[in-house]
Amino acid sequence: MKTNEVKQEIQFLEGPQSRWKEFKFALKVLFEFVRGFRALHFTGPCVTIFGSARFAPEHPYYKTTEQLAAAIAKTGFTIMTGGGPGIMEAANKGAKSVGGRSVGCNIVLPHEQNPNPYLDKWVNMKFFFVRKTLLIKYSYAFVVMPGGFGTLDEFFESLTLIQTKKIDAFPVVIFDKAFHKEILEYIEHMKQKGTISPEDDKLFLVTDSIEEAVEYIKQNTISRFNLRPEKPYRPFKWLFEKK
Repeated sequence: MKTNEVKQEIQFLEGPQSRWKEFKFALKVLFEFVRGFRALHFTGPCVTIFGSARFAPEHPYYKTTEQLAAAIAKTGFTIMTGGGPGIMEAANKGAKSVGGRSVGCNIVLPHEQNPNPYLDKWVNMKFFFVRKTLLIKYSYAFVVMPGGFGTLDEFFESLTLIQTKKIDAFPVVIFDKAFHKEILEYIEHMKQKGTISPEDDKLFLVTDSIEEAVEYIKQNTISRFNLRPEKPYRPFKWLFEKK
C-alpha cells in the first residue's frame, strides 16, 4: 500500500499539475530540506558509504563493510549511510564498534525501511532526491560497496557532480573489484567511445584493500581540505538545535 507521500511524489512526476498543487509540493520539498539541514548540520566531516540493503549480517560483504567503516571512523570521520539494513547497517555498526560517530539519512518507503540500530542520529526523508542530496552534501568522500540500482544511482550521481565540477573532487572508492568488474568494463567502453573524457577513470579508486581505501581517503581529504576533528559550528539554543 502506497503512503500519501509516495502518491504525491508519483503525481508530481506524472507531468504538469495545477499551480496550487505544484506550489504545495514545492513547500513540502523545502521543509524536507530544512529538516535534513537541522538534523545533519553538526554531524562533522562525513564519509558516505553506499551499498545494498539486502545483505544479511553473515554475508562477507556485510563483514567487509563493517571492517572498512571502522577503519575510516578511526581517522575521525563520521560514517554516513542511507540508514537502512544490509551494507548501510554494517557501515554504521563498524563506526560504532570503534567509538566513531554514525549517522543515517533514511528513506520512508511503503514497505517501511526502518533506521538500523547503530545510528547516533538519523533523519527520515520522504523524497529520494532530497535524501540523495543530503548524503552528498555532508561528505568529503564516497565509498561504493556492492549494491543494486540505488547504489549505482548514488555512485554515478556523485561522479557526475565531480566530473562537472558542481562539487569538489572528493575521493570516490569502489570496493570489491570482482563485483564491479562489468561496470568498470562499461566505463572503459564509454571512454573508448569518447562519451567520457580519457582522464575520467582517474576520478575514483578501485580496490579490495581496506588499508589502501583508507589511505586514499586520508590523502585526498584531511590535508587537502584542511579538515579538523572538532565541529566548526555551534548549535543555537534559540533555534532548538542539538549536536
